[in-house]
Amino acid sequence: MAMVQPKSQKLRLFTTHLLLLIFIAAIMFPLLMVIAISLREGNFATGSLIPDTISWEHWRLALGFSVEHADGRVTPPPFPVLLWLWNSIKVAGITAIGIVALSTTCAYAFARMRFPGKATLLKGMLIFQMFPAVLSLVALYALFDRLGQYIPFVGLNTHGGVIFAYMGGIALHVWTIKGYFETIDGSLEEAAALDGATPWQAFRLVLLPLSVPILAVVFILSFIAAITEVPVASLLLRDVNSYTLAVGMQQYLNPQNYLWATLPPRRCSPPFRSRLSSCWRSAGWLMA
Repeated sequence: MAMVQPKSQKLRLFTTHLLLLIFIAAIMFPLLMVIAISLREGNFATGSLIPDTISWEHWRLALGFSVEHADGRVTPPPFPVLLWLWNSIKVAGITAIGIVALSTTCAYAFARMRFPGKATLLKGMLIFQMFPAVLSLVALYALFDRLGQYIPFVGLNTHGGVIFAYMGGIALHVWTIKGYFETIDGSLEEAAALDGATPWQAFRLVLLPLSVPILAVVFILSFIAAITEVPVASLLLRDVNSYTLAVGMQQYLNPQNYLWATLPPRRCSPPFRSRLSSCWRSAGWLMA
């Protein structure tokens, strides 16, 4: 026998679905607006959501191709966007791998070993993470300016320096992995030790395979944080060819060159930059 829903429940479901659709539309509107602006001719932020004529010139410029206009003019790519994209992937990838490696070993020490000052170190790392990175910009500049005189590849205007600065934010990841390690029964490592495994073998062959989910989470979070970071990268990088994508986007919004329509393809075309939060920020700039 089929169940008949009362009218009040049907009305509740209809209202819920309607509110969800409105919420989704509100979230998708900035993304659609950014895409629409990128398909217009010229560099103007105003206009209708659906452009009168679709032009791919901004996407061609984003991919590094010159655009030839009907009057014979040729517009070269204003900036090396693909190079910025590669710089971002390289910096974020190396940073994420380094953070996973360092935070995993640190978390293992805090979760499985006993040593003086353990609780104090954990609390200290957590307290330091409460302060925003902007407060340390002056100190970072002075540090890498001096460090670059002795170790050039980690000085100013180097990707090594940016990676080194990013890897300083491992404290929260140490806490995250430590908490996961503590949920794994230590008897597994004790059994491996009884079979003749060294502490390193127990860590590598027993604990790490069981910790793949949390390591993947830490890698993804570190990658996203590094690829979208602006203050530290804009402080340490000076050369246009060494910019990351997040820093390079600011070049489209300088007072002498507002390239409104050329900006959206750079912000939303790469897969990892298609997060809705980025499009919210883009729409906020474009609609201002």
